[in-house]
Order: sequence, then structure tokens, then C-alpha cells
Amino acid sequence: MKKVLNNMNRPLLIVTSILLCFGLIMIQSASSMESYMRYAKSPYYYFIKQAVFVVAGLIASCFILIFPTKNYKKMSNLFILGSIGILILVYMYGTSANNAKSWFDLGFVSIQPSEFVKIAIILYLAVYYEKHSDELSELSVLLKPISLIIIAFILIAAQPDLGTASILLLMTGLIFYAVPIPEDKRKFLNKIILSGVLLVVVLLLVMGKSILKDYQLQRFNFLDPCERYQEKSGYQLCNSFIAFSNGGLNGQGIGESTQKYLYLPESYTDFIFPIIVEEWGLVVGIIIIIIYAILLYIIYQIAKKATNLRNSLIAYGVLIYLLLHISVNLIGVMGIGPLTGVPLPFLSYGGSYTLSLIIAIALVQRVHIETTIKNNKKAQSLV
Repeated sequence: MKKVLNNMNRPLLIVTSILLCFGLIMIQSASSMESYMRYAKSPYYYFIKQAVFVVAGLIASCFILIFPTKNYKKMSNLFILGSIGILILVYMYGTSANNAKSWFDLGFVSIQPSEFVKIAIILYLAVYYEKHSDELSELSVLLKPISLIIIAFILIAAQPDLGTASILLLMTGLIFYAVPIPEDKRKFLNKIILSGVLLVVVLLLVMGKSILKDYQLQRFNFLDPCERYQEKSGYQLCNSFIAFSNGGLNGQGIGESTQKYLYLPESYTDFIFPIIVEEWGLVVGIIIIIIYAILLYIIYQIAKKATNLRNSLIAYGVLIYLLLHISVNLIGVMGIGPLTGVPLPFLSYGGSYTLSLIIAIALVQRVHIETTIKNNKKAQSLV
């Protein structure tokens, strides 16, 4: 274990630790009023629940850090098939929350399996494409994994949780660009992906009212939300704008947000960023975005330096996973695009998401550890 700890990527550890600690502080601040006023619970209720999942994630990380990635070769198929099986069980026996049947209520805690499916898909694709690295010129080999992922997408979309389903599909598509595919095949795949995107857009325009439910359609109506303050399509986003406006450059001060007093729904989950800006100001909001950029760059470097395709794709997959969550969340709460219910990494409340996120970072650390150990052995052999 000592050898593992000595070879960890310290910048990655420091950045993720800062985000996790700041996230706990902001979850406490953003959730205290809603916890007490709406649910008659302790002001520390959500903070404690989040802290428990953070600790659980750190414990799980200890095992992942010492677990060689080559062992996933025997487990990746089990992960993806098990994920599909669990998603079927959720569809049949799951608990509904926020208009989606996405949860298993275990009494003392609720688990959202779809969050762990993202990690399973990253591992599955990484192992699959390394195994078939000599056959990547064959389209049938390249596209074979898509069938299982489409099944997972349909099951998550049927819950319905279009935010998570969209992230899953986008993540899969972008991982293709990290696979060393021959140029002619890449051009062909680009056409397929572009055609798929256009098909989805056309279907939404032509059949949106019959495919999507009313509350889902309302999310696409994100322009000028304050003109619709009394409507569901404008209320949440307008309060987000008010939080940004209240914050100004320097913020109202920690704990001084007014929007968390039941004005801004989900202030401690999807809309944590407006509360951060309201309390800490635009300057800190920009610093957080810069920290995210540093985090993504660190992971990119780890992916780039990985000594095999499997490890490279694991790190690239986690990079894409984080990038999509950051982008989709900020685009939604800033009114640049539709709201999707996607949490902000490390800062939003969400036990299952936080646990899967810490596991993802631990996987990247394991990739770095294996790269460092291998490079050190190579250097010693040359001496």
C-alpha cells in the first residue's frame, strides 16, 4: 500500500480533495434551510448523508488503488451485463423520485444504479478495444459494443431520466475519438454519429410532444425565463439568474444566500453553482471553473502517458464523463441550454453520483500508479 500511495498523482489528489471539501461546505450551506423548513429535519441532514457517501467512496478507493487494471479483463463483461440486469430491476421495482423511477430505496439509503452504469461502460469499452486492438479496421468490431450500450440507454431513458441517458450516449460517442481507429473508418463513423444526432433532433422537432412528457418539453423552453416566473418553465431558471445577480463579484457571504430559502428548488443538487456564486461571488465561480479545467488537464495528461490502450481509455473515459457533467450542468443553470437534472461534479449533493465519481477518480489514480511503476522499472533497467 505504501508503494501505491507514493506513486499517486498528488496534483490530482489535491484538486479533488479541495473540490470535495468545498462541496461539503456548500451542500451544508445550500441545504440547511430546505432540510429544516420543508422536511422538518436537522439542518445538517444532507451534509451528513453526503459525508457518509464521501467516506464510503474513499474506502472503496483504497481497494481500487491496489487493484491492477488488468484484472478488469475478466470482469468488464460482467459489469455491463450486470448493469443492464440491474436497470431492468429498477424499471420493474424501482422507487420514483423527481418524476423518474431511477432508485432502489433500501430504507436507510437510496441508490441510483444508472450512475454506476457510466463507470461500467468506461471499463467495458476500455477492455474491449484493447482486446481487439489489432482488429480496429473492421467496422463490425468497432460497433459491436454499441448494442449493449443502446440497451442501457433505452432502459435509463424509459425511467425516464433523459439527462443521464444523454450523458451515457454522448460519453460513448466521444470515447470513440480516443480509440486509435484508421482514418477512413473514423470518417465513416463521424458520418454515422452526425446522422444519429440529426435524427434525434428531427425526431424531437417532429414528434417531441408525443415522445416527451410535458415537464421534459418545458426544459427546452429556457429563453427569457423571468418572463415566465409564475410558470414551471421559468420559475427555477429565473431564480438561478437572481442568485447570480445577488452574488455580484464578491458574494453575499457564506451562508447568506436568500435563494436557498425555498426560492430555488434543488439548490443543493443541480443548482448548487448559482448558490456558490450568490454566497462567494463571480470571482470564486470563475476560480471553480479554472479548477475544473486544471482537473481535466491533469486527467488528460495521465491518459496521454498511459502505457497501454486499456488504461488510456479508462482515463479518457473519466475525462469525458467529468467534462460532460460540468458542461451540461453549467449550460443549464446559466440558461445557455436546456436543464437536464445533471449534477455538478464534487459540488452537488447526490450519494450515488458522489460514490461513482470518487471511484472514477480512483481508477485514474490507478492508471497513473501503473504508468509510474512501469516507467520506473524501465528507467532502472537502463541504469
